[in-house]
Amino acid sequence: MLFQLLTESPLLILPWVVAVLLSIGWHEFSHALAGYWQGDDTAQRAGRLTANPFAHIDWMGFGLILLVGFGWGKPTPFNPYNLKFRKWGSTVVALAGPAANFVMAAIALSIYRGLGYTALSWTGSSNLLEVFLLFMAELNIMLGVFNLIPIPPLDGSKLLYALLGPSRQQLINRLEAQGPWLLLILILFGQGILSWLIQFVFVLVYRLFGLI
Repeated sequence: MLFQLLTESPLLILPWVVAVLLSIGWHEFSHALAGYWQGDDTAQRAGRLTANPFAHIDWMGFGLILLVGFGWGKPTPFNPYNLKFRKWGSTVVALAGPAANFVMAAIALSIYRGLGYTALSWTGSSNLLEVFLLFMAELNIMLGVFNLIPIPPLDGSKLLYALLGPSRQQLINRLEAQGPWLLLILILFGQGILSWLIQFVFVLVYRLFGLI
């Protein structure tokens, strides 16, 4: 993504960097907040109960998402034994991140439409606010959808574990051990599936906001 911006319109690098910082920061902060609301102060003691995006940045993951559109933030710590809701508490913490991304996308698109913007492509535009809002919408939709995939260590895996229940602990343990490899295989060889899924959600969201 950064290479494309460098060649097509270097001025747009700034809104892209800001969008990445805010999107990752809000995602991880929401994890921390969901844990804190359930009585767990682990993230707070680690300095992660803050909306400051720099507290949540993993610099390698940040660099990758700038360059190729795929990366990660610093994992937010929490103690599941401190959570008010024992069975679903971890799921609530996990899903708070993608939920926050969808909320940010909705806010960005609401402002986008409110200001009268209608384009669905940032190419050819020199309006930094228009581009920033579009970047925020697209990036947060992508982060939200991707993190809901039920493969460890993605957030969707916590929902899968809750649905499987303690009687399937052996299966859960195998998924935990093999999850990173399954995710790598999906990223390397499942680009068509991922692209279709994300584009499908894009179309739904853009139709909801009357952009297509």
